[in-house]
Amino acid sequence: MLLEIHQSFAWFVIISNGLAGLWVLAAHRLEGLRTRAMWWFVVLAELTIFAQVAMGVGMVAGQGIEAPKFHMFYGFVAIIAVGIIYSYRQQMEQHLYLLYGLGSLFIMGLGIRAMIVGQV
Repeated sequence: MLLEIHQSFAWFVIISNGLAGLWVLAAHRLEGLRTRAMWWFVVLAELTIFAQVAMGVGMVAGQGIEAPKFHMFYGFVAIIAVGIIYSYRQQMEQHLYLLYGLGSLFIMGLGIRAMIVGQV
């Protein structure tokens, strides 16, 4: 049951971070897109990573399912990426939209890679 949720939720993680990245990059160019809703969407998209990794840890620790090593690696790198993006927000104030836009797309890419590696 948890495995099926984990597999399905992976698409939500990938798509939400991709959309967040595209929205923030568009907001970099178009001031009208710079809304509070955009930032809430980014936060929601980034929180999906923590939920996804928590489900994965639950399967490995609680259900004894063995996952490919690089699958787990990409999940934890995605969490670290969220931390790095957040920690650079003050230094990159002039380029905040680029930081979050490109960072969200990077996280999306990590999710895609984790999904590909996890299928083997």
